[in-house]
Amino acid sequence: MIFVRIATINDIKYVDEIIQETESSAIARGSGISKRTPESLAQKMRDEKAVIAVTSNGDWVGFAYFETWENDQFIANSGLIVSPKFRKSGVARAIKERIFRISRRRFPQAKVFSITSGMAIMKMNTQLGFEPVTFAEITHDPNFWEGCKSCVNYKVLEGKKKCNCLCTAMLFDPEKVKQEQQLQLSPESYQRYFSSTKHS
Repeated sequence: MIFVRIATINDIKYVDEIIQETESSAIARGSGISKRTPESLAQKMRDEKAVIAVTSNGDWVGFAYFETWENDQFIANSGLIVSPKFRKSGVARAIKERIFRISRRRFPQAKVFSITSGMAIMKMNTQLGFEPVTFAEITHDPNFWEGCKSCVNYKVLEGKKKCNCLCTAMLFDPEKVKQEQQLQLSPESYQRYFSSTKHS
């Protein structure tokens, strides 16, 4: 059995394995990635800002974390990684959905963003309500972009003055989603719908 749960201080023992798999996976894909230190991931676990998946035997399966920026106005969902032997089992989706739900529950007003070059993550983001955006629409906190310096594509980011890069930025804006839902439920929207179908 695989358990997907909030990571705790007891999961720090998995940090080295998580970092090694994250780096080797990036090399295999030929993509860049912001490197994380063991200390930073351990702190995410202490702060309960991470989700981990493990088997009933205690084997590490997958991981992801979140971080807040600009006084909790933005939340980054980052670092999603699954052990190769557990891929294509639905674990990545379960971790992604769990970290997203935690982010929304703790910071319901915050905009949630994700930067990725992986098509699978883009698809999961889309299903959760994320939309592709320019880098100008996510956090401007310099500490966030500092983390990109360890990526092999950082020169591309610098050359484009942090306007875009090889990664795609995706954003979940709770206010926009709320407005869209209200529009769909409003009497005016029903009138427009029935008016259009009547004449179609």
